[in-house]
Order: sequence, then structure tokens, then C-alpha cells
Amino acid sequence: MIRPNIKGQRLVALFLLGCLLFNYPLLSLFASREAILGIPLLYAYVFLVWALLIGLMALVVEKRSE
Repeated sequence: MIRPNIKGQRLVALFLLGCLLFNYPLLSLFASREAILGIPLLYAYVFLVWALLIGLMALVVEKRSE
């Protein structure tokens, strides 16, 4: 099991990454009328980043040291 201190630091780093990825300047890059497979580009970006962050959090929380 990863030491709680390192696990907490990694979770804080993921939180800050999420704040950066969902901040205005990056969101404005994807605010266009273009679509991917019929899904607006902004919606695709938000849901893909959201799923990525959840996956990374799961890795951090479930990771065990060898």
C-alpha cells in the first residue's frame, strides 16, 4: 500500500490538474460548433477529461506498493 502522505499528495496533484483542465482558457479552445461523431467538441472534451481524471484517481487510490 502506498504511504498515505504520498497518496494524498498525488490526489491533490490530480485535483490541481482537474482545475487546470476545466479552467476557462482551455475550455474556450474547444468551444466551437465542430462535432466528433455528432457530439459537440466541448462536450466530448469535458466528458473525456472527466473520465480520465476518475481513472487516474482510481489508480492512485487502489495502487499498492510492491
